[in-house]
Amino acid sequence: MSNNSASLSDSGFTSSAPPKSNIRWAVCGLLFFATTINYIDRSVFSLIEPLLHLHFMGWIPGIDAAHQAAYNINYGRIVIWFQIAYGVGFLFAGRVIDKLGTKTGYAIAILVWSLAAIGHAFVTSVLGFCIARIVLGLGESGNFPAAIKATTEWFPSEERAFATGLFNSGTNASFFVAPILIAFITNLYGWEAAFIVTGLMGLVWLALWMVFPYNRLRRGATQTQVDLAPVTKGGSLFPILLRHRGFYAFSLGKGLTDPIWWFYLFYLPKFLNDNYGLDLNHVKYPLIVIYAFASVGSIAGGWLSGFLMNRGYGVNAGRKIALLICALCVMPIMLVPHMGVLFPTNAWPAIGIFCLATAAHQGWSANLFSTPTDMFPSTSISTVVGIGGAVGAAGGAVFTWIVSHFFSLHPMFIFVLAAFAYVTALVIFQLLVPRLGAAKTA
Repeated sequence: MSNNSASLSDSGFTSSAPPKSNIRWAVCGLLFFATTINYIDRSVFSLIEPLLHLHFMGWIPGIDAAHQAAYNINYGRIVIWFQIAYGVGFLFAGRVIDKLGTKTGYAIAILVWSLAAIGHAFVTSVLGFCIARIVLGLGESGNFPAAIKATTEWFPSEERAFATGLFNSGTNASFFVAPILIAFITNLYGWEAAFIVTGLMGLVWLALWMVFPYNRLRRGATQTQVDLAPVTKGGSLFPILLRHRGFYAFSLGKGLTDPIWWFYLFYLPKFLNDNYGLDLNHVKYPLIVIYAFASVGSIAGGWLSGFLMNRGYGVNAGRKIALLICALCVMPIMLVPHMGVLFPTNAWPAIGIFCLATAAHQGWSANLFSTPTDMFPSTSISTVVGIGGAVGAAGGAVFTWIVSHFFSLHPMFIFVLAAFAYVTALVIFQLLVPRLGAAKTA
């Protein structure tokens, strides 16, 4: 008996679609563009930072940037409120999406964050920016729970990590698009226009999403989903999740490894400037190379587990071998501090290691994001991914505190933590979940 009741809050669902319709790649394309827009919207604020040297932000004319204490405090507060809202949003965004269905839930998420992005343009106070960033963070927290749920509904097990890698590469694509787009818009129309244009991009995507017949063309529940259905039956969802080892395995995996990615995002330009003297004009080229490799890693890492499954490996072996390879490829990051000693005037050996590490992280992420789909039915996927994202955000806050206190004087300590985070996460995952995949029904 098939479980076609999964995630049917949206109207118009049918199970008559073929199991592997090519329309699934159009869905993956929509997820890619939504993720790209998601990261563009959140990056606008940092990209226009020099244009925010305004009176209401606490900027005092005639004083150099290093001594603008009030401005720096206000800017930091605005950034922190986004991070808090983004993490808190994960706690309930996933459950809302599971209740409403993917199409409706995703639509609400991008509507909220797009309107919040546009709202930045009309702010005239620090409090206004804080409110706009809070709403933006709450809306943007719905992106990954909805996108992972969509891959569960459209892709078979052996393709999910690859599809996740494809749409997740939008996080890297945004780093190519945003600087060029934002610079062009602000030069012509000012910083307010940057928020309006990027917010409108989300509304255009929303229009496409609403006319796309998501539920009518969606495939029915797979045998895997039928086999997984009993996992969340027999009571309220949250108590069931709290008794499931896979829930902790995924959440701890996010909590240990997400912070490393945020470390690269926030501290990589600073590291290259402090150690090799690369200013903003010169650091952009290494960053483009690094994020290009990260995109390749996202897609290749997701492809790898599917390749193994199609060659006779089961879900358990395919996912975990791919995770192990990615975890091992991260480990050379501990050599980065030595590169400054061996090559004091040449940043590219260190950049090469960063390329490998960021590519491996994104490959790891594509596979880790797919593990909930191997352990839980689609009716609870967004909830699991959302809570895991919240744990990742909390881990990021803790690691940022560690970095801020130890990075300058003890960089080796930070890079060693980064190197072993993935192997540690995989060992914990294996101990908690010795075997991935659904038990077969009779």
